[in-house]
Amino acid sequence: MKVIFLKDVPSVGKRHDIKNVNDGYAVNFLFPRQLAEMATLKALADLERNKKEIIIEREVQESLLLKNLEEIKSKVITIKVKADDKGHLFSAIHKKEIIEAMQKEYRAEIGESFIVLEKPIKQVGEFEIQIKIGKQKSSFKLVVEKI
Repeated sequence: MKVIFLKDVPSVGKRHDIKNVNDGYAVNFLFPRQLAEMATLKALADLERNKKEIIIEREVQESLLLKNLEEIKSKVITIKVKADDKGHLFSAIHKKEIIEAMQKEYRAEIGESFIVLEKPIKQVGEFEIQIKIGKQKSSFKLVVEKI
């Protein structure tokens, strides 16, 4: 039976894939869990329309993100946290905290997946944080201060 995947199913198919699967697997597993639907002519037409909408939406989001990148490029983001006398933080700073500080100070919307942070920040100081959106790269300065 030919089906269109509505969600990612590990080792079977990704969202919007069209694949042939066993009838029993589709009827007993995929359809009841709403992981896939039968690939009818109407469903295939809807899929093509949805793919076009997704592509347009992705292009708009990337252009907004690139605009945010240009705004952030020259900015300095400051995070104040508790630290000991040697400058070691009691709680590490992750991507989530960086994004929250960015939104609070500059109202910039950038997803966690675009920030390149090899390991959490555990020290007071100045850090250069990289942002990568597609092939575009940028960075901004993050200052971690002791409270």
